[in-house]
Amino acid sequence: MEKKVVVAVVCVAAVAGAVATAAVVKRKMKMDRRWAKAMEIVKEMQEKCGTPIGKLKQVADAMVVEMHAGLASEGGSKLKMLISYVDNLPTGYIFFDFSFRHMRSNWTRIVFAYAYVMKLICSLIDEKGLFYALDLGGTNFRVLRVQLGGKDGGLVNQEFTEVSIPPNLMIGTSDALFDYIAAELAKFISQEGQEFELPPGKQRELGFTFSFPVMQTSIASGTLVRWTKGFSIDDAVGLDVVAELTKAMKRQGLDMRVSALVNDTVGTLAGGKYSYKDVAVAVILGTGSNAAYVESAQAIPKWHGDLPKSGEMVINMEWGNFRSSHLPLTEYDHAMDNESLNPGEQIFEKLISGMYLGEIVRRVLLKMAEEAAFFGDIVPPKLKTPFILRTPDMSAMHHDTSSDLILVEKKMKDILEETYFVLYIEKGPRYPICNTSLQTRKVVVELCNIVATRGSRLAAAGILGILKKIGRDTVKDGDEQKTVIAMDGGLFEHYGEYSKCLENTVTELLGEEVSKTISIEHASDGSGLGAALLAASHSPYLEAENC
Repeated sequence: MEKKVVVAVVCVAAVAGAVATAAVVKRKMKMDRRWAKAMEIVKEMQEKCGTPIGKLKQVADAMVVEMHAGLASEGGSKLKMLISYVDNLPTGYIFFDFSFRHMRSNWTRIVFAYAYVMKLICSLIDEKGLFYALDLGGTNFRVLRVQLGGKDGGLVNQEFTEVSIPPNLMIGTSDALFDYIAAELAKFISQEGQEFELPPGKQRELGFTFSFPVMQTSIASGTLVRWTKGFSIDDAVGLDVVAELTKAMKRQGLDMRVSALVNDTVGTLAGGKYSYKDVAVAVILGTGSNAAYVESAQAIPKWHGDLPKSGEMVINMEWGNFRSSHLPLTEYDHAMDNESLNPGEQIFEKLISGMYLGEIVRRVLLKMAEEAAFFGDIVPPKLKTPFILRTPDMSAMHHDTSSDLILVEKKMKDILEETYFVLYIEKGPRYPICNTSLQTRKVVVELCNIVATRGSRLAAAGILGILKKIGRDTVKDGDEQKTVIAMDGGLFEHYGEYSKCLENTVTELLGEEVSKTISIEHASDGSGLGAALLAASHSPYLEAENC
């Protein structure tokens, strides 16, 4: 009897062991299938985001075609190619083109040559004096005071203050917004010392950086087309923003003249030009993205006025709206675009700018969680929240060099912990507080790399397109022309892997010889400084004093 009991116990134990082993095997097979599915999603993403040199050159060529179309007529292209009315860039250097290639006849060349010589004599002092800038580009604005010392003095002094705009003013009235801005401007000036007092009869001069869509009609006037970035002030649409600011300054008793109205990219170009005489292109890579460059006035068919004396004009491309069949779009890009506030618009910007890179990574992780149980049996609810994974988070994870990727673990825990904490409370230790495996964290970093690499290489292709348009993508025998590209924006400044990849890709696209003539420089805070410098270069006092 005892022997039968022992045999039975052994049999039961054997069966239980077999069942347990089968369960372990089954679980491992299930996990292997899930992991294989997750890797399949990553591989597909990598393939769809591919940016081989051939494709990038196709993107650049398509950019050139759209640039020509946008310069030919209003509405001729997705690229607006807006005329900035900035034809005289401020520099600490003499800015002239003595080739006169843009002149239409020998007689015209002689006339302009004489004018240039006279201008050269008058401009030896360059920009000098006290100028101000107002930089309005979002929920904050900055007021700057810039003191210029002329040819030898350069930038003597620069001070600024930053002010937040109350949310109610972003949806209020035009008068309320501009009165608030003018009051802060007046407050800034009231705190100045005696050394900043101007002679009697001389107005303070202001450069106004206004980074919203404007139809510009001169260097110091432009009507608001529409608000963006959370602003919605209906009675301001269609009004001249310079006139509105001027009226507000008068109500504050502020004797100040707006000498230049620019957007942030044009301001960056001007600011960069002051430091680097060979600046011809400016690119902003931040929350959004845009580019501006110096174009030959004769290459702008939609320009119907007299040719500017310099023969050149700064063009605000609004390149974020560029679109081409050569852009490597994925299902995640299409879904994000369809759910955005502006579907079908700003496609290029949605691939390369800081507003969207982290969101693309989130969407891929969500699919992996839903279809491959990448984070376990439960899909983290927070992962379903649009823009919960910001590009600064993505950048931090991408730059994590620790052996166990501890920063990636922390960022992922911020998203996942809430889910597993609730499950732990409800169901106990079976659902411990979430700790991702090192293998999982490595995949997250790889996804960050895929999305950032695509964005930076496409931005580089856009830069190549501009260089091709202005003939700076080749080197002719005996030509020692240098080209500086002024870059600004938080994405370029703070996302090191992104900016490094961009610069390397520009070199790869241009080749070693041409790359030696191209320099990419960070023009920090260029838009505000550039506005003040443009106010200086368009000052009526400057020309009178110099001549």
